[in-house]
Amino acid sequence: MTTSWGWIGPYLIVIILAILVGPLLATLPLFTHTFLQPLRMNAAQAVRLIADGICLLMIWLTATRARQDLHDNGKGQTFFRAILFPSALLLIVLVATRAYEAHGVPVLGPPKQPLYNWLITGGLIGAAIWLTFAWVRHADALTRAFAGRARHRADEEEKTPAEATGEPRATADAITPSPTRAGGTVIVRNGATVPDTLGRYQVVRELGRGAMGVVYLGKDPTIQRHVAIKTMRLDDIDNEDELKEFRDRFFREAESTGRLSHPNIVTVYDAGEQEGLAYIAMEYLEGTLLSCYCQKSTILPAKQALQIVATVADALDYAHSQGVIHRDVKPPNIMILKQRLVKVMDFGIAKMASGSKTQTSMILGTPRYMSPEQATGKDVDGRSDVFSLGIVLFELLTGERPFDAENMPALVTRIAKAPHAPLLKYRRDLPTRVQAILDRALQKDIPNRYRHASDMAQDLRDVFQIMPR
Repeated sequence: MTTSWGWIGPYLIVIILAILVGPLLATLPLFTHTFLQPLRMNAAQAVRLIADGICLLMIWLTATRARQDLHDNGKGQTFFRAILFPSALLLIVLVATRAYEAHGVPVLGPPKQPLYNWLITGGLIGAAIWLTFAWVRHADALTRAFAGRARHRADEEEKTPAEATGEPRATADAITPSPTRAGGTVIVRNGATVPDTLGRYQVVRELGRGAMGVVYLGKDPTIQRHVAIKTMRLDDIDNEDELKEFRDRFFREAESTGRLSHPNIVTVYDAGEQEGLAYIAMEYLEGTLLSCYCQKSTILPAKQALQIVATVADALDYAHSQGVIHRDVKPPNIMILKQRLVKVMDFGIAKMASGSKTQTSMILGTPRYMSPEQATGKDVDGRSDVFSLGIVLFELLTGERPFDAENMPALVTRIAKAPHAPLLKYRRDLPTRVQAILDRALQKDIPNRYRHASDMAQDLRDVFQIMPR
C-alpha cells in the first residue's frame, strides 16, 4: 500500500517562512529599538528565537505526522517509523544548540556555562541512545525490506520485453516450487493464457498468487469499482467426472460465500468461468496483513491482539451460522485496514481448492494452521476454525508457532498428538485466563473445544476489558 506525502508541503512552507521572515523582521527598527525587560533582550532577539522555535516545533510535528502515515508492515516502514522520533529529537537538539549559541537568551544565562554543557550533552547522548536502540531493535525489518527489493529487481531482470514495457502479456509462465517460509502456500501449475477481461471485469494487473492461483486487480467498468479476482484453472482437471464435480462444488461454495454479509468479512461480488478459468470477484482491500504482526519485532500490544482475534472469532461465528466453514484461518487471510477495521478473507476458498483432484503438480494447503481433524483427513466443522484461530492467537502474542516440525509427517503428528507450548512461557505479563482460553481453543478432541467461536470471542473480551490500557 502506498502512502501519500502531499501533507508535508505546508510543514516545509512554515519552516522556510520562519527561516526567511524571522531574520528579516529582526532587522526592522521597531524590533531593534524595543527592549523586553523581563527577558533582558531586545525584541529582535525574541523574534529570532520565536522563528527558531517554530522551526523546531515543525520538525517534531512532521515526525509525528509521518509516524501516523507509516504503517507496521514488518519491513521498511516499520524501521523508519521506529527511528522517526529519536532522529527528530537529535536534529532538534543540534538545531537548538546552534540557535542558542547564535542568539543567546540572557535570562537563561550565557552559552558554554557548565549547566548548559550538561544539558546539551545529556540531550545528545539520550537522543543517540534512543536512535541506536530503535535501529538495532528493528534492523531485521530493514533487512527484510532490502531483501524484498532485491527479489523484486531479480524478478524485473527475468521479465520479457513485453513485461518490461508494461504491455499486456498473453500467457503466464510456468510457476516452479521455490523455498518459502514454513507454513506458506505454494502452487505449482502449468502456464496458461490470461484474458484481458474476466466476465464483465477488466483485468488491470496481477496482484499476487494465492491458494487458488493467480490473483488479479480488476475493474467493473459499469460502476468504476475495483475488485480482487481470484482464479483457478479448470483445465488442470483431466477427468470429466471430476471436472463436473469440482465445477458444481466451486459455484455452490461461491454462492454460499457470496451470501455472507458481515462488516468483518470480505464481500464476494461475483463468480464465473471463462476459457477454462474459474474466478471469484471480491472486495478489493488495502491494508496490512496480520502476518506482518506475527514476528517478534512487530508484535502488537496484547490488548490489541486480543481485540483482533475476538473480532475474527465473531466473523467466523457468523459464517458458521450460515453454514460456511473457512478451513484456512491463518494470518495472511486476515487484513487490518487503515481504520483498524479487521477483514477476514478467503471464506470457502480452501474447500474449493482442496476439492480439485489434480496431478501432483499442484500443491495446496497451509498445514501449520490445520486442526488435528484436518491434518488427518477427517470431517471438519466450525470448531476446526476455532483450533486454527487458537494457533493465530498464539503466534500473534508470541511471534512463535505452537506446532512446528522438520517435515510433514512429523508436523501432522505434533498437531494431532503433541501438546502446544505454554503461552506463559513466552508472555509472563499476560493474565492466566488468556492461557486458559488458548488451551481450550487448542484441544485435540473436538468436543473439548469452544462449541461456538462467539464463546471464544466473549472470553477474550472479558479479559481485555479488565486489562490496563
